[in-house]
Amino acid sequence: MRRAVILAVVAALGAGLLAGCAEDSDEPTGSASNGGGGGQGRTTLTVGVFGAFGLKEAGLYDEYMKLNKNIEIKQTSIERNENYYPQLLTHLGSGSGLADIQAVEVNNIAEITATQAGKLVDLSKTEGVQKDAFLPWKWAQATTKDGRTIALGTDIGPQGICYRKDLFAKAGLPTDREAVGKLWAGDWNKYLDAGGQFKAKAPKGTAFVDSASGVMAAITGSNENRFYDPDGKIVYKTNPAVKEAWDIAARFATQGLTGKLQQFTPAWDQGFANGTFATVSCPAWMLGYIQDKGGAAGKDKWDVAAAPRPSNWGGSFLTVPEAGKNKDEAAKLAAWLTAPEQQAKLFAERGSFPSAKAAYSLPEVSGAKHDYFAGAPIGQIFSKAAEGVPVQIIGPKDLIIAQNLADIGMLQVDQKGRSSQQGWDAAVKAIDNALDQ
Repeated sequence: MRRAVILAVVAALGAGLLAGCAEDSDEPTGSASNGGGGGQGRTTLTVGVFGAFGLKEAGLYDEYMKLNKNIEIKQTSIERNENYYPQLLTHLGSGSGLADIQAVEVNNIAEITATQAGKLVDLSKTEGVQKDAFLPWKWAQATTKDGRTIALGTDIGPQGICYRKDLFAKAGLPTDREAVGKLWAGDWNKYLDAGGQFKAKAPKGTAFVDSASGVMAAITGSNENRFYDPDGKIVYKTNPAVKEAWDIAARFATQGLTGKLQQFTPAWDQGFANGTFATVSCPAWMLGYIQDKGGAAGKDKWDVAAAPRPSNWGGSFLTVPEAGKNKDEAAKLAAWLTAPEQQAKLFAERGSFPSAKAAYSLPEVSGAKHDYFAGAPIGQIFSKAAEGVPVQIIGPKDLIIAQNLADIGMLQVDQKGRSSQQGWDAAVKAIDNALDQ
């Protein structure tokens, strides 16, 4: 499964503090030219998203319409981002068929910012938008070199380490979340060392981590420099940060510390249900997924500790196309939906962690605890992680590179017993082919 789809899949499965969700239309996004007449003097604003994005499900559209009687909001959703995004590019290219607001997934924001900025409204100039309310690295992801900010962040995916207290206890490791975090604080190699300690006394049939690819993704998500350099050149082959992530993850595999699973597959889901692995790198949005797959038997057995280094996996943005006939009203709605107060409500209802740091002091975030995870103070844990994530360089083909490193390269090392070098070579070949290099 492509990682661009994962957030939508998780949301559909109830990735949040409350699991209920409503289904949206899977029709293509509506034309902005149809947005002027909402009936009875109202303006209809269309919002195009992918998957169960959460804004509608959290009741934010209804709240906005109550506050603004002249506005009607209609949402269209295409289930998979891999289908949504090509259509968005086509509509931007033609200047037609666009919704008044279009969502963009984080893996696509670099390409949108670099190649489509002229077709999108500079939202930094919209009344009520405050740059300082957002995390600096999130704001930077949608800001062009000449200073135009063409998208406002909705959510992000700060990561922790979710762990099974019962398995840790049986292996002689601490179970208190503060003590667990200290096992590997500051260094992913310490996470590997903890895996060795676990393996020495591990309960039969259990592994320390779910997958080597999950470890690799978490490590790359904690580095500023990954697949591209500041000038837009692909550098993953020679970047020491990527080499470190690859090497550590490969050692998890070759040292027998993984469950040899591929994430977001039925076997992985079964691993949660059966308690066959002790830890998994988990963004905030994954907690609901773990709860869903782990079931009642896993309640209070799972907990959350800080990751070795702050890391991010996931997140989305809202844009306003210049081709729209309701640009001013659409920009006001985008600003309101991404304001700290609304992001806090979205987190409380859906588990989508705010990209607005100003939301972290609000009670919905600062006081948030997760009953399934032994009452873990998830608002505090993930807020601290989010504020520590570096400003990352995101390139237009990040998703292709990450997917092939994981699913072509590291998976061979983890599941097929290939050497680290063989897995790397296979991944590079696949990436070169995909990028026509």
